[in-house]
Amino acid sequence: MCYLCVFLCYYYRSVIIFCGEMKTTTKRIGSLLRETRKSLGLTQKDLALTSGTGLRFIIDLEKGKPTCQIEKVLTVLNTLGISLELSPPPIENGRGE
Repeated sequence: MCYLCVFLCYYYRSVIIFCGEMKTTTKRIGSLLRETRKSLGLTQKDLALTSGTGLRFIIDLEKGKPTCQIEKVLTVLNTLGISLELSPPPIENGRGE
């Protein structure tokens, strides 16, 4: 099982998600959202209405805007059926080990 560590930071104005060797930026997340939306036959306007967000938000999110509100991002991911798993890193037993 892979441990997914998520660090939200503004490193080169992108949200970086680390999972082992994987590095995902807001641009990659936006691309995944766009591809999923299109494969479902939805327009940006359809997705905005369905997810309860605005058209401008969907456009910015798909472009990989790093300052998009995380709550709205999660809502759109959920609307498209995209899951996100967050797991804490393994913690060593005891102190100083």
